[in-house]
Amino acid sequence: MKLPKTTKRYCPYCKKKTEQKIKIVPTGAKRGSLKRGSKQRASLRGRARGIGNKGRWSKPAVSKFKRKSKTTKKTNIMYTCTECGKSKYRASRRNKRTGRILQE
Repeated sequence: MKLPKTTKRYCPYCKKKTEQKIKIVPTGAKRGSLKRGSKQRASLRGRARGIGNKGRWSKPAVSKFKRKSKTTKKTNIMYTCTECGKSKYRASRRNKRTGRILQE
């Protein structure tokens, strides 16, 4: 989603319409590598090592056709007021062409 670098919006802190900077922030934390049932944890415990069939650790978690199912990404947008410096967060929305801000 292409966005301008600044926009005029209502600031709830100033209680008027002000110029605000736009920044795209990440949509959330990544899953930990040492969660229960993960390959890293299993290999640390001595599973999924050596030669031969590794059983449930020998195949990828999902097939290559199922890996990417979403056609859009969610974007979180942070608006920062240029007058008071406070930020307003807009929760994730689905958009095509995510994360590209217009170069002006």
